[in-house]
Amino acid sequence: MASSSITVKWGRERLQIPLPPPDTKLAVLRATLAEQTHLPPDGFKLIYAGAVMKDDNAPLSAYKLRPNTTMVLLDSSAPAASPAPAPRAPLTEASAISAFKAEVARVRDTLEPGVDALLRDIAPPPTPASADPTPSPAPTAAGVTPAQTTEHTRLGELLLQALLRLDAIPVESAWTDARAERKGAVRTVQGVLDRLDGAWRAAKAQR
Repeated sequence: MASSSITVKWGRERLQIPLPPPDTKLAVLRATLAEQTHLPPDGFKLIYAGAVMKDDNAPLSAYKLRPNTTMVLLDSSAPAASPAPAPRAPLTEASAISAFKAEVARVRDTLEPGVDALLRDIAPPPTPASADPTPSPAPTAAGVTPAQTTEHTRLGELLLQALLRLDAIPVESAWTDARAERKGAVRTVQGVLDRLDGAWRAAKAQR
């Protein structure tokens, strides 16, 4: 019987690793990923179910990590090249909440329309009732065009950068509203990223 596993999304890579027992500390999983990615253990962040996994001493059961799900690995040692300036460190809970809302609005206004357009472009055409004599453009071996591949990569990297910016905004432990706002913002951005990658995999499989 195949062991339970989890997918780790690392930029363009997809790592499939065995899921450790629930009482395993996060530090053990982090060490495993550090060995596979050749990144320092403190050089990346892990995001699962819309939240950053920060406490290395906590067991995996505390994060409700389930088999056959996906977590995101963000290389925090690499600078994020973004046209938007990094937000200033918020001094109040209200300014932190405003920063989270602004980042989500930026994703919805500038990235999500591009994701929607790409998904419409790669969606399989409906099966015609009768044969169409007009030949369709030949797809690449992967089933998508080089231009679509470039756009998928660009959108994916920008969405990952948005996740990094959200995590970089300081939030104090007593700011419960700001912490909830950040969790919701991360879940929103990760949802767009998951929708992009899910449709992309489906398009490549169907073609």
